[in-house]
Amino acid sequence: MQCPPLSMYMAIEIGGTKLQLAVGDAAGSPLKVLERRTVDPSQGAAGIRNQIAQAGPQLIQDHDVVAVGIGFGGPVDTRQGKIIKSFQIAGWDGFAISGWAEQALQRPAILGNDSDLAGLGEARYGAGKGHRVVVYSNVGSGIGGALVIDGQLYMGAVGGAAEIGHLRPGVRADSQQQTVESISSGWGMTSMAQTRLANRLSQDQASIDDLIARCDGEAKKLNSKILASAMIDGNALATDIFRQGIQTYGWALAQAITLLNPNVVVVGGGVPLIGETWYLGPLQEEVARYVFAPRIGTYEIKPAALGEEVVLYGALALASSISQAVPHES
Repeated sequence: MQCPPLSMYMAIEIGGTKLQLAVGDAAGSPLKVLERRTVDPSQGAAGIRNQIAQAGPQLIQDHDVVAVGIGFGGPVDTRQGKIIKSFQIAGWDGFAISGWAEQALQRPAILGNDSDLAGLGEARYGAGKGHRVVVYSNVGSGIGGALVIDGQLYMGAVGGAAEIGHLRPGVRADSQQQTVESISSGWGMTSMAQTRLANRLSQDQASIDDLIARCDGEAKKLNSKILASAMIDGNALATDIFRQGIQTYGWALAQAITLLNPNVVVVGGGVPLIGETWYLGPLQEEVARYVFAPRIGTYEIKPAALGEEVVLYGALALASSISQAVPHES
C-alpha cells in the first residue's frame, strides 16, 4: 500500500541581517527548497515584505504549500500574529505579520519568536529528538530560550517562556540591565571587554595591547569572534571575560534544570561554536557546580544539531499545527 504524499509547508525566518525562505514537510526530512536573501536595513520592514511577496507565491505554487510558519527575531504576540518590536529593522513594531502574510501568500500563516522556533526545531528534529522535556537556549548577540514538552512549545500564561537570558544573576542584580544576557552573550562579553580596555581595567598590559592590536587599534571594532580567538591564544583579559560569561550562563542553565527537570539541554547560537574544549566543557562544569544535587546525572547538555536552518525547521513544525488550511487551488 502506497502512503499518501506528505503536506508541504513554507517556513520564513526574518532576522536583522537575513531573510530565509524554505519549503519542507513536517517529518524532519531535509528541506526541499532553501532560499536566502540579503536584508538591506535601509529599506526597513517594507523591503523585507517586498522580498517575501516576490519570492513566496512562486514557491507556494511550485510545491503546493498548504500553510506558512514565520520565525521572527524579536518579541512577538503569537496569539494576535503581531510583531511587538524589532531592535534592528525599522517598521516592524506593532505590525500584524500573520494577517499580512495570509493576504500576500493566500495561505494560513502562524507566527513565532525565532528562539522558540529554534527550540521546537531541535526538540522535534535535532539534538532533542526522542526526549520528552527539552530546554533550548541560544547564545549569540543575545541569549534566548525555549521549553518544549512532548514535542510542543510551552508558552506560559501570556506567551513566551524559558527566557534564560533575562534572569537576574543574584539578588543584588536589581536593575533591568543586570541580566545573564548582559554578562554572557556575545554582545555582553564584548561590551565588558571594551569597558575594560577603555579604562585599562587589567593588570596585564600585554593582554590589553594584544586585544587592541587585534582590533586594528580601535576597541569599538572588537567583537565576540575576536575575543574568542584571543582567549584561545591565551589572552588573559579575554579568558577572564569568557570565564565570567560561561560561569553566569552555567548558573542560569542550572536554575532552569533545577526548576524544569529536563531530559536534555540543547545549546545553540554562534558563541558556543568555539567548541567543546573552550565552551561546552567549561559550561558543563559550571552547570554541575550550581544545579540541585539530585538532578546531577539526570540530564544531558548537547550542542544544537540543525545549524543555520534551525529556525526554519521550527517554523515548519509550527505551520503544521494549523489544523485547517484555507481552501486553495492546486
